[in-house]
Amino acid sequence: MKISKIREMSSPDLEKELGELKSELFKLRFSLATNGLDNPMKIKEVKKDIARINTILTERKLAESKK
Repeated sequence: MKISKIREMSSPDLEKELGELKSELFKLRFSLATNGLDNPMKIKEVKKDIARINTILTERKLAESKK
């Protein structure tokens, strides 16, 4: 997911997307442990997306607290 797309989303949408990505990460880790993955780099991509969303949410919270 691109950072520009993340910045366009509203905070509630980001919270929802964050939950979906966390559940996807859990499923990927589970399938990696049980039978292997076709693309193990997918875990890295999902983790980076989670970090990007958390960064944007933190930036927004800091901007609100400064006002």
